[in-house]
Amino acid sequence: MTFLFCSKGVPMTGERRIAALWLPFWPIEQLYRDLAHRYPTITERPRALARPGAGGLRITACDRQARTAGVEHGQLVPDAMALCPLLELHPADNEGGREALARIARWCGRYTPWTAADPIGRGEEPDGVLLDITGCAHLFGGEGELLSTLHRRFCGLGLTVRCAIASTPGAAWALARYGRNTLSIVPSGGEADALRELPVAALRLDGAVVDGLMRLGLKRAGDLYGKPRAPIAARFGAEVARRLDEALGFEREPISPDLPHVPYRASLSFPEGLTHLPHIEEAVLRIAGDLCDVLQREQQGARRLELQLFRVDGEVTQLRAGTGRPSHEAAHLARIFREKLARAGDDFDAGFGIEAITLACLAVEPMPPMQEGFDRNEARLHDLERFLDRLSNRLGQDRVLRFEPRASHIPECAVVRVPSLHGITPAMRAWPMHRDEHRASMLGGSLPRPLRLLPLPEPVDVVAEVPEGPPRIFRWRRIAHRVARTEGPERIAPEWWRGTRQHTRDYYRVEDSEGRRFWLYRDGLYYRDKEAPRWFLHGVFE
Repeated sequence: MTFLFCSKGVPMTGERRIAALWLPFWPIEQLYRDLAHRYPTITERPRALARPGAGGLRITACDRQARTAGVEHGQLVPDAMALCPLLELHPADNEGGREALARIARWCGRYTPWTAADPIGRGEEPDGVLLDITGCAHLFGGEGELLSTLHRRFCGLGLTVRCAIASTPGAAWALARYGRNTLSIVPSGGEADALRELPVAALRLDGAVVDGLMRLGLKRAGDLYGKPRAPIAARFGAEVARRLDEALGFEREPISPDLPHVPYRASLSFPEGLTHLPHIEEAVLRIAGDLCDVLQREQQGARRLELQLFRVDGEVTQLRAGTGRPSHEAAHLARIFREKLARAGDDFDAGFGIEAITLACLAVEPMPPMQEGFDRNEARLHDLERFLDRLSNRLGQDRVLRFEPRASHIPECAVVRVPSLHGITPAMRAWPMHRDEHRASMLGGSLPRPLRLLPLPEPVDVVAEVPEGPPRIFRWRRIAHRVARTEGPERIAPEWWRGTRQHTRDYYRVEDSEGRRFWLYRDGLYYRDKEAPRWFLHGVFE
């Protein structure tokens, strides 16, 4: 099944709908997932996570066996070991847990492009995922079917999950954590009734604020309905009213995942996971065709793309590619990613199979229709650009370079090397393409220059008849060359506005007695500069 998202962000056609997923045992279940990857068999024994706290090491999470033995969250490790001598302790890896939860959030991107790890969890550590499913639920059979699918898939990953859908992130968050049912769906406009009987802690308030409200008899969220706000704000701050307004939908609360802007996206899911590389490549070609059909209708071309491969085990493989010119050729884009997969080689791991793929355009440019076969030079340039795209994505974009002109008379400063995937810039388009025009523009009607220069001008020893005259004999790399013919000089004045110490250069095109041609220059002028002029060889004519 193929899903296309072609918009300037998240589809917002209709009422906003948010799905909240809460993983109540996330730290300890993540530990078991890591142990399962490291060891083929795991012995059954009580386990817990601990980190430094007030008074020493304290328990941050424990499994069912440890809880049965009396181990609790926040307990000192010596007390926990006294209750459960066989307790196996592991250090709490907060950073690793956040990264793992971020991977889970990316994996949820197969259901909606707008996902984020829940920023508020127990102990200020995230333990949930928020999904903006606006305009996406019908693609999976409706909200009820989507919620059942999410619950079933997370259980298959070995994770306990509670799910809720509402029109606001605050209401969905509250129902997922404090609702009576594992799966909850709040109809649009029913947030006030759904939150009425939930504790005030469901409004995502600070623990001290919750204790203060409960001492005043405001134990449930519904107890705050209709109460004067000024006295509560004076005592507890504006957070109480803000959180209540966010949960009820009176104040908008955005979900801000760390994702690039994606104007066009296509998704493809499979009834069974793909494990063989040829099958995955065929799926990439199919999804590229679906995306390019939309790009052609919109007269847009892709410049930067991202391919996401969603594995059955909850991992996501991301591959990025670029093009030097806008393109909506499915075969070309698919071939770029095919070479990316081939380059990965043994490092590419499909796990237990790829169950869904997503191809997104991170950057597009207008691409109006063109008549094919009209300009032969344009056709050759098009083939060259496709070849450079394949080469750049295979070897790395920093390894395939092209020259871009700069406004400078100094030969080594007249061009700079830029990655080929940057495309043809306006400065390149203004560069004459014809060989004679190219030479004339470079030389200003003066002497021809070599097409290839040395990386740096190399010093040479020169013998001349007169100080300001052309060279007659020069020694380069320990080899003496007797000059038979010379042309020049071509004088290039220094660029004084750059503030660098430069001298006037006199360039000569010389040919030695064996017919080899060189490009030399004298750096400096006699009787003007304090230092004696020096000679350099700057290029060799082919």
